[in-house]
Amino acid sequence: MEELKKFYKNKKVLITGATGFKGAWLSSWLLKLGSIVTGIGYNPNKNENLFYQLNLDRKIDLKLFDIRDIKKLSKVIKKNKPSIIFHLAAQPLIYESYKKPLLTFDINYRGTLNLMECIRNSNFVKSVVIVTSDKCYESNFSSKGFKETDLLGGIDPYSASKSSTEIMVRAYRESFFKKKNIVGISTGRAGNVIGGGDWSPKRLIPDCIKSIRLKKAILIRNPKFNRPWQLVLEPLRGYLTLALKQYHKPIKYSGAWNFGTKPNSLTDVKTIVSYIINFWGSGKMLIKKNNFYEQQNLQLNINKAQKYLKWKPTYNIRNSVKMTIDWYFRVLEKKENPDKVTSDHIDQYTHDSKKN
Repeated sequence: MEELKKFYKNKKVLITGATGFKGAWLSSWLLKLGSIVTGIGYNPNKNENLFYQLNLDRKIDLKLFDIRDIKKLSKVIKKNKPSIIFHLAAQPLIYESYKKPLLTFDINYRGTLNLMECIRNSNFVKSVVIVTSDKCYESNFSSKGFKETDLLGGIDPYSASKSSTEIMVRAYRESFFKKKNIVGISTGRAGNVIGGGDWSPKRLIPDCIKSIRLKKAILIRNPKFNRPWQLVLEPLRGYLTLALKQYHKPIKYSGAWNFGTKPNSLTDVKTIVSYIINFWGSGKMLIKKNNFYEQQNLQLNINKAQKYLKWKPTYNIRNSVKMTIDWYFRVLEKKENPDKVTSDHIDQYTHDSKKN
């Protein structure tokens, strides 16, 4: 953690998707590390958005536009000259990809393609982390976990958009950056992240919190589906560590990286909801039939990150849920300042990670 603080201080960092859930947490963490942050966002909901709850629009250099506009994207990159880029901008929801498949492919693939082209034409970017998803893998029904070398695929629009993005990034890296030895470019694959301040619809924990507060039953569509739930700060620490490593040694560290949970830590939806009800102190659940396809079991093999980045998860699933519910309870019930609660959580996680 001290290495991260020393490295990121005064570094120029660009975050696409800064106004999203992960982007807001990453922006907050980088500010605490002393970075000079530029953020790109798109149509954020100012009334219910973590980014604005944390007043990040006044703390970073924020640009609001669609990353499919390559002219605007190129202009921002050339003007701010970031040495590090975290690409989080995406259409992140599986259910939304069924309703808007063209939009999903266009944002997730072409938005990333635009970024890669801008980087190809720059001489100041040193390290890039493209965030994709654990759902970029072709389902093989294995209980051992997907390795970075496993087959990419996906039969739903969201998963396919992520796997095609992975292939494109690799093609750019191998074709334009490998011999230069000056830019590190990697993809980061993480599981289902949870954490305070996520207000997205059709997300398990936000929906649970809303139902509990409205005294309604929590509707769950796949009670037996297992997911590699992880606190949002876990993969973010992985991204930060990866960007640091490949900044100094781009050839060695560029590639695909899994940032998942510990082995055999898959937890089903019903268990997660039980944790939520227990930590909140009230609530009940109701099973609802699902209408669209999702992979039933998702587990990432994290041996590569453990070996080469010295990264591993800090919390188990129970503590991750506990930390998440603590954020919502303190903000919604105790009316504490979201900025303070978020800062406290980053500090607590940093402290706990040192002991891990």
